[in-house]
Amino acid sequence: MSRTADPSTGATGGAMSPELRPLTIGILAIITCAAFEAMAVVTAMPSVARELSGESSYGLAFSMYLTASLLGTVVAGSWCDRRGPRPALAVGLGLMVLGLLASGAAPAFWLVTVGRAISGLGGGFMIVAVYVVIGRSFPEKARPVVFGWLAAAWVLPALIGPVVAGFVTEHLGWRWVFLGVVPIVLAAVLIVWPRTKALGPVDAPDAGSAKARTLRGLALASGVFAAQWSLVHLADTEDPGAATVAGLVGLAAAGVVVALLVLPALLPKGTLVLARGLPSIIATRGFVNVAFFGTEAFIPLMLVSSRDISPGTAGLTLSAGALGWSAGSFVQARVTFARQWLLVAGSSILSLSLGAFALATAVEAPLWMLAVVWGLSGFAMGMTLSSTSVLVLKLSATSEQGRNSAALQISDQLGGVVGTAGAGALFALLHDDADPGHVPTFVAIWLALWVFTAAGIVSGLRGARSSGDGPGLAPRKPMEGPVPA
Repeated sequence: MSRTADPSTGATGGAMSPELRPLTIGILAIITCAAFEAMAVVTAMPSVARELSGESSYGLAFSMYLTASLLGTVVAGSWCDRRGPRPALAVGLGLMVLGLLASGAAPAFWLVTVGRAISGLGGGFMIVAVYVVIGRSFPEKARPVVFGWLAAAWVLPALIGPVVAGFVTEHLGWRWVFLGVVPIVLAAVLIVWPRTKALGPVDAPDAGSAKARTLRGLALASGVFAAQWSLVHLADTEDPGAATVAGLVGLAAAGVVVALLVLPALLPKGTLVLARGLPSIIATRGFVNVAFFGTEAFIPLMLVSSRDISPGTAGLTLSAGALGWSAGSFVQARVTFARQWLLVAGSSILSLSLGAFALATAVEAPLWMLAVVWGLSGFAMGMTLSSTSVLVLKLSATSEQGRNSAALQISDQLGGVVGTAGAGALFALLHDDADPGHVPTFVAIWLALWVFTAAGIVSGLRGARSSGDGPGLAPRKPMEGPVPA
């Protein structure tokens, strides 16, 4: 392990050295709980949609979580640089708990969606805070190991989460899946809270620039929400009139325009045109997320509706993906060649595995085969996403880790939003209430999402083929537009 002292904490050892062990355990506890929440909610959602008649808006329950996370991420990035990670961690905890309670008590599906949005806002705060804690507390060479362990923290939730959530859904009701996660999340944050006391602000960015960045984040989230809501509503409306179609199409177009106008200022310069180095690394994160999370959100619905499989059994397919994710992250922590080439390898493996998943779905292959293929997809994601996290922290000055971590998470979450909202809109357009398990509908969704894996390969190559100088892959570029100094 590296023996280079960290500038913020003075830590010189590995992730499990005496001075870092309590913090490592606390961070792992937070991620473990977040993983359990994710696996449990995905497993329970088909039952929620069926009971509350929300099948046509199924994708919104996932995409709204990620849309709200965009806003939380932008606000947390500047806030962590100005105040340290503690305030963002506390606010994120409160919002996530509030959202879980709201979803668990919701009498209608649209209120479940609102609850998921509140939880997503809190999740955006929390994930950026965790990244900043890692960047400022661990030596550089220890970070790949930490991110590998974060992926490994998904293993236990992946194994027991779907089973527990399926049992609770079938015997106690889906509401207890949401309500039962609340004390677990509280306990996890309380473990890490005392260990973050020393992580105050690094500098004092200009408050006006931070406010402008927050407003851009609000505009981005609003534009994304308007676009996805309009498309889903348009696809779900039977025989809409010309005025309705024009209004919804106009609102969707306006949302896309607003998002495209404000997005460049929230990302490193050149991200949208795949500039070499850091911009393309961040873009790769978004492309692979479109493909993976758009597919994952609809796997339980496909298995439950087309094969009449129980929610718990359907969730085991997601467990395979999480286990593969952990294996991929384990592998990336031990590479000896240039890490950026893992982005190309991961995107390529994801492309092959997602294509195979579409084929296996079309021929109604056995469940175990779907689980194996999805496990390979998870392996690709674990290798790719952990590597992007390590590379972004490596290329960021200490005072910019919050902002650059936020940019990475924006790409991450925007990719998830595009994937889940796009898949949701396509599902709403193609599905038949009389035949909700129509297999070709799901195959069409998988193939549409597969296109983004090809884009991930291209951006991965752009990130790897950099004429970088110094320790990074490319000279560090400022954000576009005014940002905190």
